[in-house]
Amino acid sequence: MRLTTTTNVSLDGVMQGLGGSDEDRRGGFERGGWALPLVDTEAGDHINEIYGGAAAFLFGRRTYEIFAGSWGAIPEMSTSPIGAALNSRPKYVVSTSLTDPQWAGTTVLTGDVAAAVRDLKARQDGDLLVPGSGVLVRWLLANDLVDQLDLLTYPVVVGQGTRLFPDAGPDIALELVSSQTTSGGITIQTYRPAGRPQYAVSPADPNP
Repeated sequence: MRLTTTTNVSLDGVMQGLGGSDEDRRGGFERGGWALPLVDTEAGDHINEIYGGAAAFLFGRRTYEIFAGSWGAIPEMSTSPIGAALNSRPKYVVSTSLTDPQWAGTTVLTGDVAAAVRDLKARQDGDLLVPGSGVLVRWLLANDLVDQLDLLTYPVVVGQGTRLFPDAGPDIALELVSSQTTSGGITIQTYRPAGRPQYAVSPADPNP
């Protein structure tokens, strides 16, 4: 399987609480629901295509619980293209605390998660899609498990909230595979990890 992450972020990198005002209030976050008013037809079609093309889904626990309580439980959401894909295909969630998931088709991954993800990638075809799940995405990148990143950047500065990438972390070079801008100004970019970045060396550096 090809492990693909799909993430919606603001221009300042915020990915917290994009779907609703009460979706995720961690850290006193008060600007939830910032993405939905900006979703245009092209972005919606792209998201439907990404979810519809997935063979299976991989979540961090917090994102899993948000999705289970919405796409997995609310009738008008569960029957939408995204909900239909999520409810009909295998779901895997990385967690040390979730023991009895109620969303049908869910398997909890514990123990050696890296080995479990590598096994999933090796024994199945298609895309293993990771929606949201910022902590998990960063861990997957650090462990060289990501094959492709799908990034939707919205034309808004949220100004607070959890960001996809923190102030410090591993450095990663990316290869741009495709890029488009929707009529509403959302940029949709697909990247592949390409090792570590190259850095400029000062001509005066005695040890280049």
